Amino acid sequence: MQTYLRILKYVKPYWKNLVLIFILSIFYAVLNGLSIYLVIPLLDTLFQGSGATQQVSTTQSLQSSSSFLPGFLIDLKETASQWFTDFVYSGDKIEILMKICVVILIVFFLKNLFGYLQSYFMAYVEYSSMNDLRDAAYKHLHKLPISYFKKERVGNLISRFTNDISKIQDSISATFSSLIKEPLTIIVFLIIALSISWQLTLFAAVILPVSMLAIMWIGLKVRKQSTLVQRKIADITSVLQETISGVKVVKAFGMEPYENRKFVKETKSYLKTILKIVRIRDAASPITEMISIIVGAVIIYYGGTLVLKSATISASLFMGFLLAIFQMMKPIKDLSTVNNRIQEAGAAADRIFEILDTVPDIKDSKDAKTLNDFKGTVRFNKVSFKYEDSEEWVLDDINIEVVKGDIIALVGPSGGGKSTLVDLIPRFYDPIKGSILIDGEDIRNYTLDSLRSKMGIVTQETFLFNSSIKDNIAYGLDNYPDDKIIEAAKAANAHEFIIQTNDGYDTIIGERGIKLSGGQRQRLTIARAILKNPDIMIFDEATSALDSESEILVQEAIERMMKNRTTVVIAHRLSTIRNATRIIVIERGKIIQTGTHQELMLRENGLYKKLYEMQFRDDD
Repeated sequence: MQTYLRILKYVKPYWKNLVLIFILSIFYAVLNGLSIYLVIPLLDTLFQGSGATQQVSTTQSLQSSSSFLPGFLIDLKETASQWFTDFVYSGDKIEILMKICVVILIVFFLKNLFGYLQSYFMAYVEYSSMNDLRDAAYKHLHKLPISYFKKERVGNLISRFTNDISKIQDSISATFSSLIKEPLTIIVFLIIALSISWQLTLFAAVILPVSMLAIMWIGLKVRKQSTLVQRKIADITSVLQETISGVKVVKAFGMEPYENRKFVKETKSYLKTILKIVRIRDAASPITEMISIIVGAVIIYYGGTLVLKSATISASLFMGFLLAIFQMMKPIKDLSTVNNRIQEAGAAADRIFEILDTVPDIKDSKDAKTLNDFKGTVRFNKVSFKYEDSEEWVLDDINIEVVKGDIIALVGPSGGGKSTLVDLIPRFYDPIKGSILIDGEDIRNYTLDSLRSKMGIVTQETFLFNSSIKDNIAYGLDNYPDDKIIEAAKAANAHEFIIQTNDGYDTIIGERGIKLSGGQRQRLTIARAILKNPDIMIFDEATSALDSESEILVQEAIERMMKNRTTVVIAHRLSTIRNATRIIVIERGKIIQTGTHQELMLRENGLYKKLYEMQFRDDD
């Protein structure tokens, strides 16, 4: 229930709509009851004696059977009955019949009008509140650190934003539509039934307590199974997402049968779970209906004896009573499913709120300041770092000072900690020990936005969006001048291939830039970084996956971009390292050598010289 109360917080801003829905539901319920109540005079007119005579006997029966009602209800009922009598029961039977038909048409039209308006405004509340919840979860997702996404499967996260939100949305309708309209409908028909015969109505009262026991039991079962269903959907989504993303690898290794078996295994598991919950959930409706039918059969028998033997109630009143009782069955059945839907929503909401309740460990400090200008140095002060749930230190007591305008190259064996070191600068992670200072201030004292706005990052793994080349270069910048975009593309050696595409800068490049080559994608990411014009530039093995021709073009773009900028380069086959201000050699998380290219090459048996001779000899 506590989870569901959290859901209702997103509904609260739409309380005015809920008040309107409540008012519309009242009108709907009253008119729904009236539409059934009109059957009584219709039956009297068609099958009994004169309209006036039958009307008097019917009114007397109603008055005697409703004497237990509160005084104000009796007065209201008598006033309505008198008005109805004066309007309808005047003239011959054909005229009375015509008036009754006109009243029935008006009542049904208004009932359906109010029902439509109630459904529309309910849908507005449903979709709007869930849109707010989805937006809140998405915005919070962007606040979470890189480490969170390494632990979560993409398909699982997507499932939470689609399937789980849909489940919660269904429960909003169940709560504010079914729990408003259906109880009001039950109350209206209950009043009608009581006004006709309180003895017969007592028989119907057996339905509610027995139904509630069945509802509570089924609801508990449904919640448990719903959690499993949502997990199974997430597993299917994850497998699908991974297969689509890695379709080239799947085909290259001929793994289609393997992936098919894996997917079928997940879908079978989902089918088994969903069928189990369907068996439990759908049991609520027939159980409630059978209880209703049993009670209904008893009512028909007992009421029939009152009509046939004692004549304490007229046939038309008894038919009206039966219609009122059976009209209560549908809302009671609908209410029997409300708890199930709420339980399902609770299970789904737990998965959404798990995202919202995740506290980001990388966030702005309370008194964070804005980094307006990078003026002097970036300094690593005794920095050590290890990943969560890992005992091994990835970086151990790192001390580096980078002066503005320096080109720092990081070299070392794979897995030595180079990428982790550069990830600490924009605070993708925070050091476990030590600190990183920019212009003498701990970067944790700067706002994340201002800190990252001073940095441009180009990695080995490029990521482009399924939009135009222009939009990818000017990512996040609306209505940016075309001449600036073209200037950045030229600086990145990308302009020539762009103008050769079908639509030039308006060419759609596909998901992750699949329509472009690796070198073209890399040059677009460099153009994006150039347009940002950062003070600090980070290259994380930006050319390691490129062929020789593409590497030359990308390398030229990188060298052009490094001018007048502070640059940190993780080197793969970059000739740039020979011109670096300083080369830092890292092995197993420790700095083992520093110096210029010439200095390090003079050190016999040094790791840098060994790596250079193995990897960079072809650059001579």
